Amino acid sequence: METSPCYIDPETGDTYPIDSPRWCAHNSQPLMLSELPGIKRSEIDSSERSIWRYAKSFPLRVDSPISMGEGCTPLVNSSFEGIDCSFKLEWFAPTGSFKDRGTSVMLSLLQQQGIQSVVEDSSGNGGASVAGYGARAGMKVKICVPASTQPAKIAQVRAYGAEVYLVPGPREATEAAAIEMAREVFYASHNWHPFFLQGTKTIGYEIWEDLGFRAPDNIVIPAGAGSNVLGCYLAFRELQNAGEIERLPRLFVSQPINCAPIHTAFQQGIEQLQSLDYAPTAAEGTAIKQPLRLTQLIEALESTNGGTAALTEEEIVKACLTLSGSGIYVEPSCAHAAAGFKQLVDHGEIGAEEKTVVLLTGTGLKATSFYSEQLAPADAPN
Repeated sequence: METSPCYIDPETGDTYPIDSPRWCAHNSQPLMLSELPGIKRSEIDSSERSIWRYAKSFPLRVDSPISMGEGCTPLVNSSFEGIDCSFKLEWFAPTGSFKDRGTSVMLSLLQQQGIQSVVEDSSGNGGASVAGYGARAGMKVKICVPASTQPAKIAQVRAYGAEVYLVPGPREATEAAAIEMAREVFYASHNWHPFFLQGTKTIGYEIWEDLGFRAPDNIVIPAGAGSNVLGCYLAFRELQNAGEIERLPRLFVSQPINCAPIHTAFQQGIEQLQSLDYAPTAAEGTAIKQPLRLTQLIEALESTNGGTAALTEEEIVKACLTLSGSGIYVEPSCAHAAAGFKQLVDHGEIGAEEKTVVLLTGTGLKATSFYSEQLAPADAPN
């Protein structure tokens, strides 16, 4: 007998109905959704050119999605430093990053539940996405961002009409500020809300469809909070449940070595995080010191026999310039996935002959100042 989808606290097993708005458990812990059955290829709505072609995989039916054609991004056969791979170009999205997948589903479901005013915290792309889709839906949006965020990202959020709050201090201070505001307005967080993962899982469904309804051998994912990692894990588990694939692809995470809690927890154990030092990184979008769903992320990597890679700042800069030199212009927060792919092949964790998809999640247009600094003539005035 099938049971209705529900929120579930992975730590306690407590469940909550999904027909009313909620962003955390009673104990203030993050929620997941109960396992869903997945869909078969015959259930894809091929008339819909967006993530909503997979609408039957979502936990609730949405009559009026907030959509601007997100998803259906290019999967480009390419190579990195001489090793073949396929790049999934996620910045081909309405606000310029993969976050639009999760935001479209999250805000669509919340609006259907009567939410018209939201607050979000972000280092840039998540805030831009919620601001853009909130504008599309006519919602009132407040976005908290670190004061150090790239100016181009802040300008984009403001252009959508959202109220912007610049928060001094580390990234976690921005989250705390948004949660404080959530006393008066709903917290539509791309890190906290499980509906967001229902959107990011469409990247897994899409890769499967891109490859002729087959799973790749490996997926390399730049991760901060890890929503794409969990999204891919959810999608391929659902496809396995539906009998569409026999095996899961191996999932790999790349992180900047200056802020690599997922890498450290996977390689050395979660207890090692207590003594982990952090430093600034050009990959600011993946600089999350305390991923909310770290236990679930490690489970996804272990269950798929995957792994992790950590990259120095020099390797991240080199990856940016190498990719842009081949026509692929991305921000540092995702360029390290390409360098991570090379590292994993060099270490023998991924076979060069295997089918590997590397996710590239944000456009270099959001990191103009970074590229300006890297490409400035040596004799340019300071």
